[in-house]
This record gives sequence, C-alpha cells and structure tokens, in this order.
Amino acid sequence: MRSTLAATLMFAAATAANAQMMPPQVPSTKPKTVQTVPIRPPTVQTASETADAMAQAERLSLQSDLAWVGQYNGAITGDVSERMVNAIKEYQKAKGGKPTGVLNPQERAALAETARRKQDSVGWKIVMEPTSGARLGIPGKLVPQQASDANGSKWTSPTGTVQVLLSRRKEVNPTTAKIAEAEKKEPAGRKVDYTVVKPDFFVLSGLQGLKKFYVRGTFRGDEVRIMTILYDQAMENTVEPVVIAMSSAFNAFPSSPMAGPPPRKTVEYGTGIVVSDDGAIVTDRLVTDGCLAITIGGHGSADRLAEDKEHDLALLHIYGARGLRPLSVASGAAKTNVDVIGIADPQCQGGAARVSSVKAALAPVTASDSALSPPPSVGFSGSPAIDADGKFAGIALLKPAMVAGPATSVPASQAVMVSAETVRDFLKANGITANGSSMDAKAAVVRVICVRK
Repeated sequence: MRSTLAATLMFAAATAANAQMMPPQVPSTKPKTVQTVPIRPPTVQTASETADAMAQAERLSLQSDLAWVGQYNGAITGDVSERMVNAIKEYQKAKGGKPTGVLNPQERAALAETARRKQDSVGWKIVMEPTSGARLGIPGKLVPQQASDANGSKWTSPTGTVQVLLSRRKEVNPTTAKIAEAEKKEPAGRKVDYTVVKPDFFVLSGLQGLKKFYVRGTFRGDEVRIMTILYDQAMENTVEPVVIAMSSAFNAFPSSPMAGPPPRKTVEYGTGIVVSDDGAIVTDRLVTDGCLAITIGGHGSADRLAEDKEHDLALLHIYGARGLRPLSVASGAAKTNVDVIGIADPQCQGGAARVSSVKAALAPVTASDSALSPPPSVGFSGSPAIDADGKFAGIALLKPAMVAGPATSVPASQAVMVSAETVRDFLKANGITANGSSMDAKAAVVRVICVRK
C-alpha cells in the first residue's frame, strides 16, 4: 500500500513539474506561417559570353595571337566559336594556368607579346597579290624574293628551302571537291596525309618529294585561287606555326581593304625624354621610322643616331639647345601602377602642346617589358612612366596590333612599358652618359614630330 502511494506521489510530482515547464496556452493564438524564398545561385558568365562582349577588333587580335602560338587553326573572322574558347583553354593549360577560357590581363599581355615576337622573327606582313588582289600573310624574312606573272605570284627563300605560291586559273563549273582531287594528283607523287573539303574551301597537306606541302584553295564563279606552301622537313619547327597563321590570314577574294598595321601618317607625333644636358633624347623607334625630317617641339631639328629594333627604342640628338632639364633615369620600383607623362597628338587636345599625365596598370610580360592598361592617347608613345615614388620606371610605347585577318574599322592597339634598365643599357651601348638629375618628368619631355612623304 505504502509503495503504491509513493509511486502515485512521484507521478503527480512529475506531472506538476512538466506543467510548470510548458508555456501557458494563449486562447485563439494560431502558429505563424513562415514563407521561404528559394535562393538562386549567382549567374556566371560563360567564356563564350565573355568573348562575345569584346569588341570585334579585340576578338580578331585574340584569334590572330592564338594562331601565332599554335593553339588556334581556324579562320580569323572575329566570330566567337567553341574552337576559339578551346584554344584559349589549351593556351592556359600550356602555361600552367587554370583553363577557364577567359584570359586575365596578365595572360592576355603575355600572349600578345609572344605572338608579336614570333611575327617579328619571321618578318610577318599582310600583302596583296598584284595579279589577283588576293590577300596573304607573308613571312618576309623567310621568303624575301618575289616574282609575279599573269598566273599569280611566288615568294621564295634564297636557297629554295621555303616557297609560297599563289596561283589562279579558270575552270568550268568548279567545286571544292573537284579542285581538291586535281590538286592531290598534281604534281605527280604527292602523298596526302590530311584532307578537309568544305563547300567554300579545301585544305590538303602531306609530302611532295622531300618537302612538306600545305595547300588551301577556293573559287568564285569560274576562277580558282590556290595558296601552296612548300618547305624542307628540316624547317618544320620554324615554318609550321607560320603556316597556321598564313592559312588563317588567306583571303582569296577579299571584299575589304587589307588588314594589318595602319599606314604610317604623313606627320606623326610622339613624346621624347631628354636624358642628357647636351641634347640626347630617347623615344619610340617606330614614331621616327622613315622620316624625311624629325623636329623637336620648341628646339628645332634632330638627328636620329641609333635604334634598338628588339625593344623599339630610338636615340635622337638636338644641337645647341639651352635650358634643358634632363630626367634622371635611375631605376624605380614600379610593380602595379605608373603615371605616364606625355604630350598627346595635337588633334587630341585642340592643337595644343601641353604635357599631361595618365595612370596605367602594369602586367608583366617579359623580364624587360610590361603591358600598360589602358593604353594612353595617341602621341604618348615614347613617354616616361613614373612609379609611386616619383622615379623613372621605363618608357611607354604604343603599338598597333598585327591582325592576320579581315580589316576592321577600328584597329586594335596595345601599350607596353620598356623597363628603365633596358633604357639605360641602350644609352650605354651608344656611348650616352645619362647625366640627368631632375625628378620632374613634365619638364624633361618634349614633342617629337616626324614628317614623311
């Protein structure tokens, strides 16, 4: 009996305790309904969408540069394609980067510089074949000799190790398949190991005797135009990357003006840096190429004494000038940003000749060069770049992009900074004692005026 009572009391106590722990009931109170909003993941722009947002000139330049480093083998049209995106990814992987399909500023600058050096090494230029008007990319240093007749043109190396031929002929009802079959058999003994036949063009490659050959052809109406490249097998490593660029640049029936660097102006303006009190000036080599006369604004005529083709530097000299304030070219320590001090083209500033300053970000390309973004105005080429401590960091050069494809209304351009060390080495190699001590870059810059035919 006693145990039963104890159990009853314990149950009652536990019930009372539970009752104290539970919140009091409020009459007619309904639980709140919580509305949930689904969280959407952020929209990520695809590589193709990023490329599509670029200007046409930028895409043309990008495709051309990718072709020059051997990653892109399509037609250089500026159109966004899966092939173009995959080429970017392959380039990134080859450089040890993450294959995103979108180049960051450092990757883009490095790609442009590599392509430019490859173009310069073979003397790349876009030419018009005189008998047909066809447009070709020609490696002028590899094939400096040219001959033309009514049937086309031929470019050759002095020893015949590399040959480029543009031929034209008439055919009745041509098709690419029919032309390709004829090219496989002519000349006799061709061994074809690669064939692509499309409705509007065809490509063949293989061996022709002891030489490798590459043929690309097309037609319009009854006229057939074919580009043939022959080269010794020993030249394969040198020539094959160029063949890709030549194939991409080939336009048998162009409907627009030739692509490539814009023609040099009759009068061109740049900026120079006075580096010695006896009148030595360093500036952009390209601005001062082919000049009938070079004038330094406010000081008169100048002579061009030397050039550095690798880094595009030129050495000028003015005589009898007074009151010069040469800039100290002691090396600065620019890492991310610089101020570019220069004199813009007169058309950019209403005919004036005032000195101005613009800011630019640096992206290392080589040990001696860095890309500048954004590029400064026309006329700034040859300007000093000044680091955060006010010291000379290098020279800013503007360079039109070499586009191996259809012409565009707005040519792409790029800007680089040649390091202070490279500038000092150039001056030293030419016996110039850079005795400037001024830190005032605005007082040391001068306008360089080139007059051509």
